[in-house]
Amino acid sequence: MIVLVKPAGVPTANAPRGAASMFSILQARRPAGAFLGVVSRLDAPVSGVLVFAATRQAAAALAAQFRDRSVTKEYVAVVEGRFPAPLGQWVDWHDLVERHGVDEPPRGSAPARPAHVRARVVRRAGEVSLVELVPTTGRRHQLRLQLARRGCPIVGDRRYGARLPFSGGIALHARRLALAHPVTAAACSFEAPLPAEWRRRFPGLGAGSVDTLGGAAARRAGRADRRPR
Repeated sequence: MIVLVKPAGVPTANAPRGAASMFSILQARRPAGAFLGVVSRLDAPVSGVLVFAATRQAAAALAAQFRDRSVTKEYVAVVEGRFPAPLGQWVDWHDLVERHGVDEPPRGSAPARPAHVRARVVRRAGEVSLVELVPTTGRRHQLRLQLARRGCPIVGDRRYGARLPFSGGIALHARRLALAHPVTAAACSFEAPLPAEWRRRFPGLGAGSVDTLGGAAARRAGRADRRPR
């Protein structure tokens, strides 16, 4: 498998003609004809840890883990408005999310699907808050929609009602991914540091602090913090 840190502003795959994606960038660096499998995605404006499969066997094994929800995914976001829970308290949100990732789906579209995430606010500073998110499902635009529905859209996410701008993308970052190695089954955990823009833009939130963001979910994943050599 191939694990990397995706910058905001670059799609995972299927970019418009002439534009780069993480898939096309990786594919250009691999031998001609080498297999490269997309097993999970991050929205183009989102940054963070992302995994690709380097073999068909790995693709099948990784896809099964995502499908069976045995993968641990942790995100952090900076949101506008007032997060609907006390500081540090985990809440569970169960919603229905449309396949197209919008609150008003096209007529005749497929039924909405269940979406679940555990969330908590870890720090507040003025009109923004730092939030930790642990989804167990992976619907299109899921976290963006679930936060916006509760009156706290992600900073920079104009599509879902944000007022504040954010350079290069939105303030949503895939911070940790924990899974089983597709060949050896060894427990693996990968972390992506917050982009420098977060530290410059949100100094009052302590963005980038391991202590601030290392909550219960991070400790669970931390027990499997081994990287295969």
